[in-house]
Amino acid sequence: MKEKIRIASGQGFWGDLIDAPYQQVTEGEIDYLVMDYLAEVTMSILQKQKNKNPKLGYAKDIPELMERILPICKEKNIKVITNGGGVNPEACAEAVFEIAKKSGVEKLKIAVVLGDDIKDKIDEIISNGCLLNNMETDESIEKIKNKLLSANVYFGAFPIVEALKNGADLVITGRTTDTGLTLAPMIYEFGWNENDFDLLSAGTIAGHILECGGQASGGNFLGDWQSIENLENIGFPIVEAFPNGEFIVTKHNSLGGKVSIETVSEQLVYEIGDPKKYITPDCIADFTSIKLEEISENRVKVFGIKGLTATNTYKVSCSYSDGFSAVGTLTYSWPQALTKAKAADKIIRARLEKLKLSFDEIRTEFVGYNSCHGPLSTEIDEDKINEVVLRIAVRSKDYNSVERFGKEIAPLILTGPPSVTGFAGGRPKPSEVIAYWPALIPKKLVKPIVKIIEM
Repeated sequence: MKEKIRIASGQGFWGDLIDAPYQQVTEGEIDYLVMDYLAEVTMSILQKQKNKNPKLGYAKDIPELMERILPICKEKNIKVITNGGGVNPEACAEAVFEIAKKSGVEKLKIAVVLGDDIKDKIDEIISNGCLLNNMETDESIEKIKNKLLSANVYFGAFPIVEALKNGADLVITGRTTDTGLTLAPMIYEFGWNENDFDLLSAGTIAGHILECGGQASGGNFLGDWQSIENLENIGFPIVEAFPNGEFIVTKHNSLGGKVSIETVSEQLVYEIGDPKKYITPDCIADFTSIKLEEISENRVKVFGIKGLTATNTYKVSCSYSDGFSAVGTLTYSWPQALTKAKAADKIIRARLEKLKLSFDEIRTEFVGYNSCHGPLSTEIDEDKINEVVLRIAVRSKDYNSVERFGKEIAPLILTGPPSVTGFAGGRPKPSEVIAYWPALIPKKLVKPIVKIIEM
């Protein structure tokens, strides 16, 4: 058993800083690089790509990234874990193998985790007594079953652990929890078992700190953000983990950003519900038990974590087609910019009503006034603002109504309030609305599959 391992965050989402993984493997010593690419909507995007081309369906940034870091990772024995396989982990692995051959990397072993995609098994699952009702509304999935674009189970850390036990240099998964990417190497290296719920919770919380990349090391920091130095070269967070479940959050000294109790605390409360019951496939972590200690500059110790037994269900993330939307914008300038924008909104709504179009929702925002805080926005002195952007959006099951809306924006320029600009890019076009359907499924109905591929 190792006395300590260093796990580095490389990506917080698909589209994060391209150079972050390279810096993590070159600017200091680490044992694992974990990269989170998936969000709920990402799966539907990837599924559409795979439907068009069976060789796609994964985060296309990965092969290009591996060309840069794979030789370094092999030389330094750094293992890489990512859920960027999306809906096609095997195709992602094949693309990486091609890069490895091109880069002269030999004896590469890749593990892919499969089995999370249940889109083609919905009827079978329902027949086994799992109705996949919406977790939030309790509606039956029958309502949207024929409109499903993707349906994926959130697996946890243990399939990745199996992959590491089989000697994988790189683990590529589908819909694995963000936290499981970090928890897995701790389980593997320290010999934790499925009933060590305090330890599993500690690893889960470590994963929660790492999952959003630079957000734990000074990015998007709400505190004294102006004191954060060298954000242009921010160092993503690293966890130094120990067998007893304690860990230290840090970063490479050569890079910018900041790791402090404040930056770590902000990340800890990010995207959680009940802090006493943070539910994952592996355990239920109690965030109220967390203790933090700043032991030196850019080093925060996290300890005292408690947890509970895991539930007997997995969460399922489904996406489905739910109509169409379009967004149009115009900019109104001083004087009376807000008054002009409000008048334009009233005019276009009246015209849409006169056309008897069908909309599920029409939403207007006045950027510069209420686009962030909505009804909580305070009144403003129009004489003190230079411009306001009118942003109006519509959503409808009827494609033709959305398309017709797009033809009503440009006419406002010459048939509405004065001092208007900002119309660019042509008429707003309808785009498909992707809706989210969360559900639960008994773990006994789904089995993760770990496949080892070697060159």
